[in-house]
Amino acid sequence: MILGLPPILGFIPMLLYIVLSFRGGDVLSVVLVSVIAGGLLTGQTVISFGQALAGALGSFMGLIGFIILMGSGTGEVLSQTGIAQNIVHLVITKARVRTKRQAMLATMGTSVLLVGLLGSMAGSNAILAPIIIPIVALLGITPSTLSILLHGAGATGLYLGPFVPPVITTMALTKTNYLQYLLTTGLPISIIVWICTYFMAIRVQKATEGKYSYSEEDMVAAGEGYKPTPGAIRGTWMFAISMAALIAYGIVSKAGANYVIPVMLIVAFVSGLGAGFSFEAVLKALVKGGSRMYWIFFLFVLYDPFLNFVTKSGAFTALADYLKPLVDIGGAAVFMVVSMLVGVFGVSGAAVAQEKIIDDMFKPLVQSLGFPAHLWGLVLLVGSQITFFAYPTGDMVGQMGLARSKDLKSMIKNGLVITGATCGYVVLRAIVLAITGR
Repeated sequence: MILGLPPILGFIPMLLYIVLSFRGGDVLSVVLVSVIAGGLLTGQTVISFGQALAGALGSFMGLIGFIILMGSGTGEVLSQTGIAQNIVHLVITKARVRTKRQAMLATMGTSVLLVGLLGSMAGSNAILAPIIIPIVALLGITPSTLSILLHGAGATGLYLGPFVPPVITTMALTKTNYLQYLLTTGLPISIIVWICTYFMAIRVQKATEGKYSYSEEDMVAAGEGYKPTPGAIRGTWMFAISMAALIAYGIVSKAGANYVIPVMLIVAFVSGLGAGFSFEAVLKALVKGGSRMYWIFFLFVLYDPFLNFVTKSGAFTALADYLKPLVDIGGAAVFMVVSMLVGVFGVSGAAVAQEKIIDDMFKPLVQSLGFPAHLWGLVLLVGSQITFFAYPTGDMVGQMGLARSKDLKSMIKNGLVITGATCGYVVLRAIVLAITGR
């Protein structure tokens, strides 16, 4: 720290980041300001700052940013070839939707599947929404209900997909494999969010039926039908086979986060070529889709020096020292609850970066306590992913837009129910930890 300032003041860039984020600042601008503040506090020169950025390109945060970029590119290939639309069509038709509740379940299942495969809630639900709206409109489901279904189900897809950024990040930070992650973290939280979403959707449907509705044009569109092209059908088969084979190989070989990059490339080209696209057309679609996410790649490159500067200041170690008396009194169980609450309510921003911030912030205590890896994964996932249910963030408003809903009140109610249920589960696991030691 410059001028011999106390290490705890190294959190100033973090506080700046949190305050500016909650005031609605552009996330890229907020991180850039924060990383500059961190560089100034730790006495970085222009040369050392450049070296930090260069190192960030090969860092874990840089890798996750590139994976998000690649995921967007693969999603573009699936969208352009009609494969993504065909997946939606298959799920809906095979479900034989006839009632409101069947439509709700079909919507949730399709959203989970698409988000889990494409790794983006906004992108996947953007594909799903125009196809599902005519069906739910015909059955009388309101825009308020659909927005809740898209938000809750889309989130569970982010907790379950083997190659989505939150799952990869949690596994990498806790050094657990996909099966361990699913059993201890992904499935329990997904089940809680799924159940809350479904029953809140039923409740909101009863409350909003007759108040809000889709137009007659939306209902008529349902009769037009959707017929996939032969290329989309072939591509869907190639996508399913290649994805299943690569997932199985990844689990058996215990592949790490780096494995996702060749998976994205292989799936994109196998699916695209199978759908009748040329090699060049697939490559152009990859680049087009990925270019939309360049900003987030740049964002994640900035996150790495931002966090490293805070670490270099000694702030994380100082925080651990301040919290140690509390942990000594309450033990690992109290630490588990406190760190989760800090994540949900005290840290904002891109969810994957938020997870890394929580991990860096509490890593000294995690190591000194010998805290179980599977429980730390639970804290990281809840602490980073439930924030966009606890507050009316861009994710929440974005799903409202896709569903053509203006009912923010229902979304907030659903978010608070999910926040309470997931945080309650973490508290319950902390109690079990206190009793059994695991």
